[in-house]
Amino acid sequence: MRSITPWARVYIVAVAMGAVLCAAPVRFAHTPWGAVALFVALCAACEQLAVGRFGGGRGYEGQGAAGLGSGGGPPRWHTPVLLAGAFLLPPGAAALVPLPGALLVRGGEHTPWPRRLWRAGQLGIGAWTASRVHGALGGPDTVVSRDFPYTLVAAGVSVVAFCLVLALLDGGILALAEGVPVRLAWRGLFVRSLVPVGVHGLAGLMMAVLWRSPYGPLAALLVLLPMWVSWWVFAQYHRERAAHQATIRALVQAVDIKDGYTRGHSERVGQASMMIARELGMDDERVEVLRFAGILHDVGKLGVPTRLLRKDGPLTPEERRVIELHPEYGHEMVRGIGFLGEARSAILHHHERLDGTGYPYGLVGSQIPECARVVAVADAFDAMTSTRSYSRARPVPVALAELERCAGTHFDPVMVRALVRGLERRGGWHPAVTADAGRSPGDLPPAPPVSGRAGTRPDGIPGQVGSKGRAT
Repeated sequence: MRSITPWARVYIVAVAMGAVLCAAPVRFAHTPWGAVALFVALCAACEQLAVGRFGGGRGYEGQGAAGLGSGGGPPRWHTPVLLAGAFLLPPGAAALVPLPGALLVRGGEHTPWPRRLWRAGQLGIGAWTASRVHGALGGPDTVVSRDFPYTLVAAGVSVVAFCLVLALLDGGILALAEGVPVRLAWRGLFVRSLVPVGVHGLAGLMMAVLWRSPYGPLAALLVLLPMWVSWWVFAQYHRERAAHQATIRALVQAVDIKDGYTRGHSERVGQASMMIARELGMDDERVEVLRFAGILHDVGKLGVPTRLLRKDGPLTPEERRVIELHPEYGHEMVRGIGFLGEARSAILHHHERLDGTGYPYGLVGSQIPECARVVAVADAFDAMTSTRSYSRARPVPVALAELERCAGTHFDPVMVRALVRGLERRGGWHPAVTADAGRSPGDLPPAPPVSGRAGTRPDGIPGQVGSKGRAT
């Protein structure tokens, strides 16, 4: 997990303290401590079984930069236990149920304390809210009397309140820790969580009804078996997705090794593509697709001779044509990775130009897929602000001025403006120097001028076209 901002840390501590305050009245209330202890142990056991069986649950939680956001993975299968506790216990006791498991259980690697505090606080407040709403609607009495369908109504409203609290808290952490624009931070969080948590809430209600039945807690535990099976099936999908992502990382590392001057470039283009996508208001799924597109945009360079990628002198027309085949090579390489979706078209078309002079197919304007126009801007921006074999890094304002100058002919003006807004929101851009460590900066030519007759290098950077056919 990357370093998070001070304000995000304050927010996490505040949420954790809120959970503590929610659980504090439990010592003054008439609390069934035996039931509380059983729910706490069961919730922690479900958590431990999940992270132990599936490698710490990585890949199933939020995938944002700080690892604290809501993400798109399956709901944890202790959620029915959490909601059953909310339906059966007083609010303070319900808030206590998730705290030990969230704070103490960990997988194969150390879980940073901000993530533990965040999960504990968020789940504690959510469980307290669900229990409070359920109690206000008379839900505990309907569970004992099995008064259907009103029992379903009370439980359903409680689940909605639970989802709403989690979505509100998630939006705050996305804005503070993940850098998501405030106007977009809460978009879709509640709707996406409602169906899966609603299903888990129904299982939790079944647990609560069986718990209060003559069959007792042991019968209630049987509800977890089908829930565990469904969670396991969903987790297999995410494990397969994680395997694909590992393949993607291996491909990117191979490109970095082959083209040493652009080491780290792919990851930064992925981050810049995500930033642009978020400024455009794309949903989380498309943002993730754009990240993959940015990371893999140059994977086709594996099919280009290394001597051409590392050549310091001008390229001949034949050599340029060979390098310009890399989008098609890349598209062929990733064609079989189904979850990439429109990222494949971004890999194929990220060197197209709005005026039709790009490659490989010379598409014009809106014929170029939107995702390719995003990656084109991100690619050129990072290339201009990184040191290459043929030029030094340009300052960010100079690079942005060049992008704005070429907007409308080379780049989509909408994407350029989104990049500018994103950089202003982030407070700048700090790319790492990607030249080989053993090469002295004095050996590199100066950055190319911004003005003059615009050309295009094979990597998409606008610049001066030299007399020998290579941009200088």
